Formats: sequence, structure tokens, C-alpha cells
Amino acid sequence: MKVLVIGAGGREHALAWALRKSPRVTDVVCAPGNGGIAAVARCVPGSPRDLNDLLRVVNEESPDLTVIGPELPLSLGFADELQRRGLAVFGPTKAAAMLETSKAFAKRFMQRHKIPTANYAVCNTRQEAQESLHLFHLPVVIKADGLASGKGVLICQTKREAEDAIAGLFSGKLLGSAETAVVIEECLTGEEVSFLVLSDGKHVAPLIPAQDHKRLGEGDTGPNTGGMGVYTTDSILDDKMRQWLVHHIAQPTIDGIAAEDAPFVGVLYCGLMMTARGPMVLEYNVRFGDPETQAILVRLESDLLDALEASVEGRLSETQLRWKPGASACVVAASNGYPGSYTSGHPISGLDEAAKVHGVEILHAGTSLVDGRYLTSGGRVLGVTATADSLKSALDSAYEAMGKIHFEGMYFRRDIGHRALAAR
Repeated sequence: MKVLVIGAGGREHALAWALRKSPRVTDVVCAPGNGGIAAVARCVPGSPRDLNDLLRVVNEESPDLTVIGPELPLSLGFADELQRRGLAVFGPTKAAAMLETSKAFAKRFMQRHKIPTANYAVCNTRQEAQESLHLFHLPVVIKADGLASGKGVLICQTKREAEDAIAGLFSGKLLGSAETAVVIEECLTGEEVSFLVLSDGKHVAPLIPAQDHKRLGEGDTGPNTGGMGVYTTDSILDDKMRQWLVHHIAQPTIDGIAAEDAPFVGVLYCGLMMTARGPMVLEYNVRFGDPETQAILVRLESDLLDALEASVEGRLSETQLRWKPGASACVVAASNGYPGSYTSGHPISGLDEAAKVHGVEILHAGTSLVDGRYLTSGGRVLGVTATADSLKSALDSAYEAMGKIHFEGMYFRRDIGHRALAAR
């Protein structure tokens, strides 16, 4: 069976790596892929930003299944186009993807379907947003309505910070393009949890929960990023809470979006805050998270292809996911300057030695392979991922491997999982 994976990051490397392990997979193709993905898949040119280019790849490759990694092709309606052609695709339609592509839609959707979330206001002008600030206690959260690669959420401690954030989003100064709406939210406190489920449009199958580290700096300081590290353990959520989240958040979301004529086939990512009032949805993503996918899939013992195929074919209720016990951790190595401007093309050394550390997989996010050498080509460059019997052991292995890797300007957080370890 030939599988086409769309995307070029660490998430797609993890997907291609896991799919390659399936005995039923004969060929994994990735468009466009990256330097590391080329070791487990055949990489072909194809821009996730260009719908026609992606359709060209599908026409040339004739895959049996297409797995869409990033959010942008979903927002362009790539899954819709493949469905119209009668082709198997894992990823929601453009209408269902609005759970991620529009924060305003998502908030109103949660209100319609009584899914717990923070109090909010949707504002369509700068003046309206500034006038709405008095409805919220400080600190307050200001969110871009549209896609922002994980960088459109600003936690503002003062009214001045909030006004500057609103002005920056509407002017385009903060994200490079002007927003037509922003969402203002109350700032929730508690532990964040990433809770992902597969969906076939009717049923859900939960993946193991994870905890991401969004802030650039140690101690959870600095600007938000796409994610600087993540871990999974069996103790993040107990079985009772996992079932509660399925029955009160994940399943009602899938039922609700189906009732609005947009059945959801793919993976639903529920970004949660575990508050004193109970779990609250911070945001939805409509695809595998990055770097959550890296830490989650290294613990998957059952066949990923079987699960994705069951989702596409509407028989997810027949599928049993099996997980390796213990823990996993993924630590991201980033380019100096990320999430702002950075330089690329720096040689990466030490990868072979790092990969020899027990339990470690090196999953590439922003690399290219030129004349047999790996070079940096993105803001987040590598996800050093490890599995072990305990979180401490997984982190120790990941950091041991990270210590063997070098490229100019390399930066990584040294405190991934620090709160979980301190609580033990």
C-alpha cells in the first residue's frame, strides 16, 4: 500500500516513521518532506501552500491513502478535493477545519454545543476590541482569529499590553498580515494538557495525552512558539478523566460538527486547561500536533496505518490502539532567533552518535540534505525524542542525545517536564 504524507516538519517525520513500520505499507511518499524524512520516505516536490501543486502530486503518485500533516492544506480544502475524486484521505474538510482556522468560529461553536471553555468576546475592529477589554480581569488573552503557526496567542498582563496586542494584530505588525477579527478571552490557570483523538466522523479513539511547552524560554518564559518540547506519561490523566474528556469534550465536538453538516474525519486536537472549575478547551487543532506527535507515536505499539484507514472507512469503533507503557519526551532544537528571524544553512553534526543513545529517535523538523550533509532549514530544526520506563529516564536519554548534536546558533530548553518531575 502506498501512503502519501503531506508536510515538511517533525510531525510528518514521525508520521512517515510510524507508517513505515506497518507491514502493509510498501511505499511512503512525502511532499515535500525534509532531510531526515528522506531516510524513511521518498520525498517529492510539492508545496503545502499550493492546492494545485498538491493535486499534481496526487495525480502523479496515485497513493492509496493521503495523510495531511499541516493545517494550511486543510484550510485550502485539499481534503475536499480528494474526497470529490473518490480518494482516501485522512484529514477533515475545509468546513470542519474551521474549528482551527477560525478562533471566532471555534468559540461560538463551543458555546452552541455547551463545551466548556473560557469566557470570550469576538471583536471585528480595533475600537470594538479596546472597548471590550473592560469586560475582562487582567491578565487577559488576545488571540488572532486566523492561522498563526502557534504564535497568535498573547497573554497580556496590563491593559497597555492588551491594547498594543490588539493594535498589532489588526495592523498586521505582529503576524505579517492584518487580522479581520480578534478573540479576547479570560486567562485560565492550571495545567495544560494536549488531548488528541482520532475520528471517523461518528466515533472517537483517544491517543495518549501529552503536555507541551509552548514558551521559548526556560521556566515557561518568553514568546509563544510552535512548541519547544513535550512529554507523555501514563499519569498525566487518569482513566476516569480520560473518559470524562471523551464524553464531555471530544465526542460532543465530533457530534456537533457533524450536526452542522461538516463530518470530521481525521485527528482532533483539544488543547485543554485543567482548571479548578474543571477542564476547559483553550483551542482546537484539526491535525496532529507538533511536537506532540513525535512523543505520542514513539509509544504506539499497534499499526498506525490500521488506525488511519479505519478512521477514513468509518469503522474506528472496531480499532484498538495499543501503547507502550512508561513515558516519552521530545526536546526541540531550534535556530537562534526563533520564533522571530533566523538564519539557515548551518551544518548539523553529531546526529549519528545521538541516535545511538538507547531509546532515542531523532526526528527532523527543519533540515535539508545537501551533498550527504544535513543542514538547518527552519526555525525548529530537530525533535530529539526518547522512550523509557519513567519520565526522568526518557528526559535523561533525550538530553544525553541532544548533548551530542551541534549546529551554529542551536538553542533548546533544558527544563522540559520540569513541573512533572518536581511534583514527584
